[in-house]
Amino acid sequence: MNRQRVSRISRSLVRPRPLQVAEDLEHADALDGSSRFFTKVVRRLLPPGPVKDLLHGVPVGHPAHPPLTDIPIGCFMSAAVLDLLPGTDRAAEVLVATGLAASVPTALTGIADWSSLHSEQQRVGLVHAVSNITAGTFYTASLVARRRGYFGTGKALSFAGLTALVAGAYLGGHLAFRQGAGPSHAESITHLGPLGWHDLCTVEELPDGWPVHRNLGYISLFVLREGDDVYVLADRCSHLDGPLHQGRMIEVDEETCVVCPWHGSTFRVSDGTVVHGPATGRQPAFETRVGDNGMIQVRPAR
Repeated sequence: MNRQRVSRISRSLVRPRPLQVAEDLEHADALDGSSRFFTKVVRRLLPPGPVKDLLHGVPVGHPAHPPLTDIPIGCFMSAAVLDLLPGTDRAAEVLVATGLAASVPTALTGIADWSSLHSEQQRVGLVHAVSNITAGTFYTASLVARRRGYFGTGKALSFAGLTALVAGAYLGGHLAFRQGAGPSHAESITHLGPLGWHDLCTVEELPDGWPVHRNLGYISLFVLREGDDVYVLADRCSHLDGPLHQGRMIEVDEETCVVCPWHGSTFRVSDGTVVHGPATGRQPAFETRVGDNGMIQVRPAR
């Protein structure tokens, strides 16, 4: 009985095959050469600026790529359903064409995001892209066949594309949810609001014009003193956890900003606003005040 129980427990601990493949890809350093090459190409073609910020999703406050994927996936899935029904050939053709058109901005936003990821994420993202390119190739061939009247061939090619699309979607989900390539990585501070002001450190402890790291309990903070003004942000970059206190200080439109040392996200220190991506979410910021004893107190900015 004991051996049977151990055997059942061992089987329950085995990773599902798709997950095993995805996690193995994270450690496939053979992909690094291709990743580095394509990263250089993307960064040359998409330098920091308004276009790249738009592709990251900075104007809308969250990554643009994930919601855009709903359009081509929805079109292709709907076309697959219609392909199983009689008299829907033209409608399915329109859906395939629409899905291919929607794939263009979806791919551009994905490429922009991919170029600013860690190597483990880029490995999975590279195979994710190959799967989607394969799917797009099948769907393009399907559309050509349908327009020439070869609907049977077009349907077969669409289902082949759907297979590649599902594989790519699974890797995209792994990249976003298991590897955290999309959500904000900044520490949440809103729960501190009702607690009022918190003592941080004295003004004399802070160098003038140079950012430092301080802790407020378990929360890491970026702290910058400029003369009599003190600016405090959550230290962990909302993009991928980079330490902001190690970043460069620059001025943008006469506003002091910090550039994350990992991927170049730029935030205004006065309120955490994103100036340039790849980060899309505002960096949590704190209000500050200095007491008569020189103690700096902070609370989450409203």
